Amino acid sequence: MKNYQLAVGIDVSKKTLDVFIHNHSKHRVFDNTRSGYLSLVKWVGKFSENEKPILYCFEHTGNYSLKLAIFMQTNGLDYVQENPIVIKRSSGLVRTKSDRVDAQMIARYAWLHREELECSSIRDEALLELGRLLSLRDQLVRNRTGLMGTLEELTGLLSSPSTDISCKSLKHTIAYLSKQILKLEKQIDQLLKREEELGKNYKLLTSLKGVGRILACQLIYHTCNFARFSSWRQFSSYCGTAPFEHSSGTSVFKRAKSHPMSDRKMKSLLSMASVSAIQHDGELREYYQRKVAEGKPKMVALNNVRNKLLSRAFAVIKRGTPYVDLCKYAA
Repeated sequence: MKNYQLAVGIDVSKKTLDVFIHNHSKHRVFDNTRSGYLSLVKWVGKFSENEKPILYCFEHTGNYSLKLAIFMQTNGLDYVQENPIVIKRSSGLVRTKSDRVDAQMIARYAWLHREELECSSIRDEALLELGRLLSLRDQLVRNRTGLMGTLEELTGLLSSPSTDISCKSLKHTIAYLSKQILKLEKQIDQLLKREEELGKNYKLLTSLKGVGRILACQLIYHTCNFARFSSWRQFSSYCGTAPFEHSSGTSVFKRAKSHPMSDRKMKSLLSMASVSAIQHDGELREYYQRKVAEGKPKMVALNNVRNKLLSRAFAVIKRGTPYVDLCKYAA
């Protein structure tokens, strides 16, 4: 890590940025726009006495912080996008809640941990586009599922649902959402065809039984096309499928379990993929049945299958060849 002279904490909101310089206890508010970013950098530069670099730190807040991250990276500024929970838990007991206090807390965190923090970088444009498409598709699917549930309830209550205007309206909306979902899936397919590296890894992942279009795309996005995590065990921890020990002294010894702070969407997708893999993959089905026969709870055995899928996914990407079902060729 570089020898930073200043640590700047930024609390990002929709319209404004609260900026706090830890070393000088200075605070100022800027607009969350490009002109605001330029003013921010100019203001911080007034407190810089030499050519030593400055470390900027802000929480990962999705679209609100994405524009700031792009600006930082484009202009060669060192910045760290940190998990809000990590900053909050490292700050101890804080009684006051305001944007200024949050910015001050972020700046203090950046200064205290400056030697161990690694500078962040945004995903390339193709991955950002893939993420936007997947996010919008997920939202449309959830909306469609909700409307389908409402339609089912109305159908059971009304005597003539086919002529009821509410049911007709719901059916038209569901059909429209279905068309939009198909349109997004076609755009995803076009993106994978256009981007050679993404398309190659997509084909490798879908060679695994249980891994379909959405899970393969989500794996590519969350792993930054398998450049973000060095092993499947790290990604397993990120997804919440890695068990951790829970013991203390000689009196506390609980069974190992996964940590609740994880990506629940990925965990859910892996669960559905594992169920499908158990049904269609003979090796994983035998593995699951063997674990259950040994006395393992079914959810623990299912979690083992989830980790098996992750290890296979990272293996095919590392090898660069599709998965081969060796059970077919067993004597």
